[in-house]
Amino acid sequence: MNGENAADGVGITAKLADKILAAGADVITLGNHVWRQRDIIPVLERLGPVIRPENLGGPGQGLTVQRAADGTPVAVINLQGALFLSPPQSPFVIVDELVERARSAAKIVVVDFHAEATSEKVALSRMLDGRVTAVIGTHTHVQTNDARVQPGGTAAITDAGMTGPHDSVIGVKAELAIERMRTSMPIRFHPADGGVRIEGAVIECDAEGRATRCEPLRVAVD
Repeated sequence: MNGENAADGVGITAKLADKILAAGADVITLGNHVWRQRDIIPVLERLGPVIRPENLGGPGQGLTVQRAADGTPVAVINLQGALFLSPPQSPFVIVDELVERARSAAKIVVVDFHAEATSEKVALSRMLDGRVTAVIGTHTHVQTNDARVQPGGTAAITDAGMTGPHDSVIGVKAELAIERMRTSMPIRFHPADGGVRIEGAVIECDAEGRATRCEPLRVAVD
């Protein structure tokens, strides 16, 4: 799961990462807010199941291999988009080598592409078709209606959506977001608390890592 906004919308803390893993997540990916909570740095330095975008640099890594419940190794890659986010490296420049490393350790390879632009996320999913199991877009908080299995056998969805309060402006109390947009003043955002939904994607694949199914997931909590 992507835990980028777990800490009231800005990054993730070590305590929250431990809680999410204890709840059943196998891997936590991050994004452009990774450094907002400094106590996550020692967690990243352990090179375990919590990873940050590989093209950001700094402590940690953008690739981990963990075992599924049946013992099958699964590689997870985390990358950040370049358009409007400006990471130190382009994800398109480093992704080939990263995928080769992942495929040397596991047949099932999942990519979390944390990016702003839909064009970038679609382009990366096309570029990696047939080379990875899935390319799952995150960051924009709005689930897209394009879950698919591409011709080469790679599942893709431009954005998996947001687990959190949907009675909001992408998780923020609506009145605060609207006030900032109307006045351009530096309004402090606070998370909303209504209409909580779990969103994501369900992907099935064969033993060789070729996707056979990709569907969006949306479950109402309250």
